Amino acid sequence: MAQSECGNFCDAGREQTCCKQTAGTIARSSASKVFPDKIYKSVQAKGKDVTGMTCECGVFGAISCGDYPTSLDIAQMICLGLVALQHRGQESAGIVTSQGKNSKNFAVHKGMGMISNIFNDEAIRKLKGNLGIGHTRYSTAAASEAVNCQPFVVHTAHGALAIAHNGELVNCESLRREVLERGVGLSTHSDSELIAQSLCCAPEDVSEHDGPNWPARIRHFMTLAPLSYSLVVMHKEKIYAVRDSYGNRPLCLGKIVAYDAGHANIDEQLAEGWVVSSESCGFLSIGARYVREVEPGEIIELSRNGYRTVDIVERPDYKRMAFCIFEYVYFARSDSMFEGQMVYSARLQCGRQLARESPLDADLVSSVPESGTAAAHGYARESGLPFGEVLCKNRYVGRTFIQPSNRLRQLGVAKKFGALAQNVEGKRIVLVDDSIVRGNTIGPIIKLLRDAGATEVHIRIASPPLQYPCYMGINIPTREELIANKLNATQLACHVGADSLTYLSVQGLVKAVQMNKSHVNPLKSGYCTACLTGEYPGGLPEELSW
Repeated sequence: MAQSECGNFCDAGREQTCCKQTAGTIARSSASKVFPDKIYKSVQAKGKDVTGMTCECGVFGAISCGDYPTSLDIAQMICLGLVALQHRGQESAGIVTSQGKNSKNFAVHKGMGMISNIFNDEAIRKLKGNLGIGHTRYSTAAASEAVNCQPFVVHTAHGALAIAHNGELVNCESLRREVLERGVGLSTHSDSELIAQSLCCAPEDVSEHDGPNWPARIRHFMTLAPLSYSLVVMHKEKIYAVRDSYGNRPLCLGKIVAYDAGHANIDEQLAEGWVVSSESCGFLSIGARYVREVEPGEIIELSRNGYRTVDIVERPDYKRMAFCIFEYVYFARSDSMFEGQMVYSARLQCGRQLARESPLDADLVSSVPESGTAAAHGYARESGLPFGEVLCKNRYVGRTFIQPSNRLRQLGVAKKFGALAQNVEGKRIVLVDDSIVRGNTIGPIIKLLRDAGATEVHIRIASPPLQYPCYMGINIPTREELIANKLNATQLACHVGADSLTYLSVQGLVKAVQMNKSHVNPLKSGYCTACLTGEYPGGLPEELSW
């Protein structure tokens, strides 16, 4: 391999072609569909130094049934639920609990860092309550500071109100102006605080002679902010679970049952409490069973007597549901349930579809652990090729690492992965990964495999090329940082030193995630593919100040 004029490491016979292709691609990319300058600069202004995609956060709520005080350790349950959602955010976390109806104040504990470092035994003991909500955060709309930790607690004329939010408000600026014009002061730049302040004021057309009408207030907010959010809202003895009418961010409901309930029908099991979570992956660890998803636009009220749907806010007739398709590809934990299917099975189907679209004669199929493993198994099953591990991942490498020298920086991937030389030597390998963002990691991995004796390394990506930023709760780098906007698949293969590289098509991805769905109702189905196609479900916002 030799470094060519374009800066890529190309085979000698491909060097001239690669340089010409790269120059042409960069020229074409500037003339192609351009992300609006105002939006682009706003997204760029976030100033986040990230290496890939990051999901904003996870929300969790729990409430006990029957007489209070409860025998359930609500704070501990929420903490365990947040641990299961830790992959959705690692910057900060918080838990707020309430004693119930006569409670004027909430017990609150929040902090920066991982959940295991924030919630020790002493902190959990102080969080007494019969119900509570929790949040784990990765910031997109506001800085990574203690003041932005959630859940937010505001004190209203009707008592304390707590709220936790997953997502990002598209019309954050207009909502901020409306709140400020009411004379309300804001202490943070977080759009989650905007939601809390919006709920504090009753709509003009709603009568509240008998106390606050929280469902009506929530509905009013939802008409003002179409997306993107999943919310848990707590006031006194009730929790409200809310999902935007497009269903962009996930939210699901679970039932807390007795430890010895076994595998009896969920409807026949006595409820000891109810939980709501961004994902279902943590339910079993707290003795809860998955019940169903919160429907798009649905407002669910949870109390000691159970749960009920209090309202559904419909989206416009001409708009389809827009569930974030990258929840399937990357963000969600493999054992979570969406649309009646396990995420792992959808990723398996992505690999199968990828094998149909990009077949290859090779000796071995493998993955970049852990993200591409399910898709790699699917590719192997569909192609009839054997699956084998070629990389060993070091699970003890921290998220940040100061490299003391250029040599160690060049060997950065080697601190995270080791090649299984006996599985690699003399083999033609198909290496499957879930996505490519900047393209910084895949090249060193290929070099690692070639140094271990691989004769060919073919890259297969179980998702389409990422080309557009997201402003609905996912921190995706700006267009200029996304490698797919600079190099096509052939050029990228040359750039990273692969023998070939192909992506799954957008149509193939949608087909794969629908393969095992329990129902495919066109009126209740649809995906947000904005980061892949540039087609945003709610249109582009006019103004942002991220």
